[in-house]
Amino acid sequence: MQDLQDCDNTAEDSANTEALQTQIAELKEQYVRAYADFENTKKRLERDKDQALEYAYEKIAKDLLPSIDTLEIALKSIQDSKTNDATQNAIFSKIEEGIALTLDNLLKSLAKHGIEPIATDGAFDPNFHDAIMQVESAEHNAGDIVAVMQKGYTYKERVLRPSMVSIAK
Repeated sequence: MQDLQDCDNTAEDSANTEALQTQIAELKEQYVRAYADFENTKKRLERDKDQALEYAYEKIAKDLLPSIDTLEIALKSIQDSKTNDATQNAIFSKIEEGIALTLDNLLKSLAKHGIEPIATDGAFDPNFHDAIMQVESAEHNAGDIVAVMQKGYTYKERVLRPSMVSIAK
């Protein structure tokens, strides 16, 4: 009779051991999944933080673009205002030089931080340009940029402001 009880206890112990091993395996699997979720969340948060830091200058860069436009307009106005009067032209030349240097320094500072003007020579690209009008042009192919109304700028691969252009029909 003792042998029968020992046999039953052994079967019970074996069943308990199997149940415990199954439970341990399930808990290990839950742990591995929880750890993987934690690591993925940690990586995503780190990536989001890095991206937020990398694009921190974007807002101030957008705020500076109208100042650049104004300096470019002032420079063009000075260049168009030159007359035959040598004294007046000398004054205009000094003002033109000062505005050009200011604009150049501002553009160089922005370029150091990844802010670059968008190229507007060649074909129209809707990712970088806004076509605000189409014009007839014998010198340009259809879809080529004819004139730039407002310069566009990128900031580290992102478009801050698209270039406003006219394109050939």
